Amino acid sequence: MKKTILSLVMIVAVLFAMAQPKIEFDKKTHEFGDIHEEGGKVTARFTFKNVGDSALILKNVKPGCGCTAANYTREAIAPGESGFIDATYDPWGRPGQFNKNIKVTTNEVAQPTPYIIFIKGNVIKRPPTKYELAGYKSGRGEVRVKESTLRFQVKNTGFHIDTFQIKNFYENGRAVNVKMELPEYIEEVGRSFGEDIPAGQEGYIVLKYDASKRNSWGNLKDRAVIVTNDTLEPRKYLYFNVNLYEDFSKLSPKDLEKAPKISFDKTNFHFDTIAANTTATETIKVSNLGKTPLVIRKIESSLPALTYKISSMTIEPGQSANLELSFKASSRRGKNSATLEVISNSPNNSSQIINVSGTVVQ
Repeated sequence: MKKTILSLVMIVAVLFAMAQPKIEFDKKTHEFGDIHEEGGKVTARFTFKNVGDSALILKNVKPGCGCTAANYTREAIAPGESGFIDATYDPWGRPGQFNKNIKVTTNEVAQPTPYIIFIKGNVIKRPPTKYELAGYKSGRGEVRVKESTLRFQVKNTGFHIDTFQIKNFYENGRAVNVKMELPEYIEEVGRSFGEDIPAGQEGYIVLKYDASKRNSWGNLKDRAVIVTNDTLEPRKYLYFNVNLYEDFSKLSPKDLEKAPKISFDKTNFHFDTIAANTTATETIKVSNLGKTPLVIRKIESSLPALTYKISSMTIEPGQSANLELSFKASSRRGKNSATLEVISNSPNNSSQIINVSGTVVQ
């Protein structure tokens, strides 16, 4: 009896092993040839057939950069039936040759690694627009700003002045009204035109960034807005990437002698291993070796995964505070890293970078 049951089990196992899905593509590469950058997205359809003995399922369809494959057969494909995968490529901003792949994972036991299908082609660069010919490479609409992003550093007692070029590309005499929406620490100090900029004309606006009114420290991301009656993009954003640091230049030698002096017992540490999706903690001792109170102006993490708690933002002379760091490991295995910047009123080291890393394991 036992032999009979064992034989039946073996027969069922063999039959089950034989009844497997099997995908067969009509092609694994699609060649688009020459396409025009301004011509819009192009799509290639890959069709396939289930030549196996049981239902075929596409478990995962993962396109490479610049390619999408949102449309594909999602339901189970019976033996003898067919399915499809649509691969779409957007040529805008990507002139030249391209060779993109899509990884296709199925429920086939005999094929544990993904199948790879390819799309290839050559994007013919579009001719430059009237905006680009005039040096205005970004933005939308008929009113554009030539360079909308500034990067600079400034002392907390100082200011920075810069000029933004703007052009009205409208024709047929259409003037454009230009107004500013500014935070209190940015001021318009000049412009080359009145309330309106005439059709086809180029002008400029001069803005002053006053760090003494900003009341912050370190790396800042601020913005101002140019408001126009451009029908497509009425609001033009100006971005200020600022490093604002404290001015110690006016301190006398006696002031420097009495100044706070920040000290850290460690500024680099590595967690040997951290289990994925768990949190590791470490405590840093922050001391004031100076003669006046140490004020921690700002603490900023480079990643949301690295958080902190500090026992006091003001440290008296000869005293210390505990800076507790919490590093949440991601689900990605391998080395993960982040930094923490500590900004203080210590002239000897007003900005200290603390490097944190850990090896994530499953």
